[in-house]
Amino acid sequence: MSAESTPEPAIPDPGQAGATGPGRRGRGRRRRPRTGRRKALLVAAWSAAGIVVLGGSGAGVLYFKLNGNLTSVDIDQALGADRPEKADNGSENILVLGSDTRSGGNKDLGGGTDDGTARSDTAMVVHVYEGHKKASVVSIPRDTLVDRPDCTDPDGGDHPAARGVMFNSAYSTGGGACAVKTVESMSGLRMDHYLEVDFSGFQNLVDDLGGVKVTTTEDINDPDSHLDLTAGTHRLDGEQALGLVRTRHGVGDGSDLGRIQLQQAFVKSLAEQVRDIGLLGNPKKLYDIADTATKTVTTDSDLGSVNSLMSFASGLKGIGPDGMHMVTMPVAYDPADANRVLVEKAKAGQVWTALRNDRPIPASATEGNATGGAEGVVGGGQRAAE
Repeated sequence: MSAESTPEPAIPDPGQAGATGPGRRGRGRRRRPRTGRRKALLVAAWSAAGIVVLGGSGAGVLYFKLNGNLTSVDIDQALGADRPEKADNGSENILVLGSDTRSGGNKDLGGGTDDGTARSDTAMVVHVYEGHKKASVVSIPRDTLVDRPDCTDPDGGDHPAARGVMFNSAYSTGGGACAVKTVESMSGLRMDHYLEVDFSGFQNLVDDLGGVKVTTTEDINDPDSHLDLTAGTHRLDGEQALGLVRTRHGVGDGSDLGRIQLQQAFVKSLAEQVRDIGLLGNPKKLYDIADTATKTVTTDSDLGSVNSLMSFASGLKGIGPDGMHMVTMPVAYDPADANRVLVEKAKAGQVWTALRNDRPIPASATEGNATGGAEGVVGGGQRAAE
């Protein structure tokens, strides 16, 4: 499919139900939230896109509908007390997963069979620094060989620890709680929150936003992810955006590392666009996005309500696209298997130590690592096209 411009959805008539003019209040409605809240779109690509607009969805029956959409997991109960300590300075760590379950609405998107399994196709550790003005995002390659701790799956089944298994197998073994436990074991960081979104939800969120503009510096053609883009600026619809963040054969060396670089570039493009498009002036689009996001996202139990998500997003509103530092966990190609990577323990240790101490990640930690060769292939298109 070739990428073509997707027209912006029409803005509802100001006189229709639920809309109010600038500076006015609808009778019986709360004052519209401050526009600064939209800057909260910085947790990570798709999950943050929905969270940031929840505060504008209205009150009463809309609140209860959105609240009923949410699914949450009690990570604290599942993992118990044997975990890294919480930071006491206001910094936070969030594990964001994109899951590739092959069932339901995802079976036509994932390129695989409905085998009843699910894997964490994308994993990002988001560290929000004290003061909530900056954040570091560390992508963990799904093909990294790690030592997984013992886990209990959602049905109560016990799984003994395993050595040298793929990172994304933690999720398929024991769900979100096992993924959190594995990341905490690797990093020594306490995950304060957990966010997960699936393929179909990501696609729908991008469509609700009216597409996202990106600029590619070279052609991308990957039949496996159904993506065919010529070099240049494009407004991607949901299916194309999904293809972009999933492609691994169309750019670089065909590895997961190249795909991660595309995902990181897309996150910044998405954040930049949502900051600029003024969702709070379009009540219908605002509600559509909130409805899609709450149906799609799975959170830890502490974020399992609309009010909690609103408060969480409000606490991140000071982080702009320029305040996000995005890196990949330092890895090297496995000499025994070109399709796997190994943790560069010394350099990865620098990354995790810096975040445990709420400090910037040193440049030395990310120099000379395996990268996948997709640097600079995709950049933000919102400003480039203007």
